[in-house]
Amino acid sequence: MGGPTTRVPEPVLIETHHLGKCYRLYRRRLDHVKEILFFGRKRLAQEFWALRDVSLQVRRGEAWGVIGENGAGKSTFLKLLCGITLPSQGVLAVRGRIGALLELGIGFHPEYTGRENLYLSGALMGIGREELHARLPAILEFADIGDFIDRPLKTYSSGMTVRLAFALATSIEPEILVTDEVLAVGDEAFQKKCIRWMERFLGAGGTLLLCSHNSYHIRKLCQQAVWLWHGQVRATGEAHTVVQEYLEYLEEKARRQERSGASDTAAAVAAGENRVREVRVDRGTGEDTQVFSFGDPLRVHVVVEAGIGEEYAPVVLIGLVQVDGLPIYGVSTDMDGVVPQRIGERLYAIDYEIPELNLLPGRYLLRVHALDGAGLRLFDTVERQIVVRGATRELGVCRLPHRWTAGRMTLDGSQES
Repeated sequence: MGGPTTRVPEPVLIETHHLGKCYRLYRRRLDHVKEILFFGRKRLAQEFWALRDVSLQVRRGEAWGVIGENGAGKSTFLKLLCGITLPSQGVLAVRGRIGALLELGIGFHPEYTGRENLYLSGALMGIGREELHARLPAILEFADIGDFIDRPLKTYSSGMTVRLAFALATSIEPEILVTDEVLAVGDEAFQKKCIRWMERFLGAGGTLLLCSHNSYHIRKLCQQAVWLWHGQVRATGEAHTVVQEYLEYLEEKARRQERSGASDTAAAVAAGENRVREVRVDRGTGEDTQVFSFGDPLRVHVVVEAGIGEEYAPVVLIGLVQVDGLPIYGVSTDMDGVVPQRIGERLYAIDYEIPELNLLPGRYLLRVHALDGAGLRLFDTVERQIVVRGATRELGVCRLPHRWTAGRMTLDGSQES
């Protein structure tokens, strides 16, 4: 009998070691000229490291998500991988044909028609005119922009431009696809089309680097992720773990900002703005908590202070959202025809209860908003994180009442068991 089979790892297609990119910033345009005249003896530029000390390995067939706040270095990193800009330090090796879809319409000329831009950009990618002509029907079918293909690009919407760019980038059958927020532009139908293409691409052994602020897309398409923070790697690993760490960081940052703004509350009330004074979340026991089991009751006690001069009781709006901000459910007091009770000078209280919290296990955000008495102006928001625990294989964010019926339909439309 033979020994155990040893799995040979896939080859590394992208490899970086201490990769960095530095930009020299000048306060005035003439400073650059002066620096040249002094033969570099006098430094007038300020160094800005957009990316620093990034080491990463991406193997064939892997899908990596690139996450981070605006200005974290994500786009710079992808531009380095695609050869659009050169590194200032470190080593970069890319082995394989890259299809890049970075900044919206990069490489396109606004005065040229969509068709002319396809031939121009195709030539820059190394695709000959005859080869592109053969691929043109598939490109146009995917882009689905109709007669706009023969109109100047400057007449396109942002969604139409990214349709054309994505269709071209995917037509070259790349080994590595690098995308920067492509799924943030375009309508829902086109986004679904892109995701289906990416899934087929990955299923066929393609390699993906996807930059996105949408944690759902990262979790859906990627197995690995890198979190960039101020140009450096903050975390790498399995996508769901890195994304969760990133979202928790954003939540804590939001809480710090909320605490720093607490001193502004008195001034806001004096200016006539309603403010949330207290939010208590419990299971109906009165003991404040943020951890629930699936099916537990959830009760929210809210106290709002009305602004000076406000004649009517404030409207309270309560909503549940996923940690990435996707809304789940929301309702306000005026929608249900209830009014918070006055409990003191300009103080109003209201309780909100969900008898059974049927959210699937995970982390969620509870948002409490204070509006004016007409429910038109939003003055204040307080956010609380809740955690739902439990074991289930159901998909989505909540459990809906349902039932299964075994049987088959007969020709007359009745059902047999």
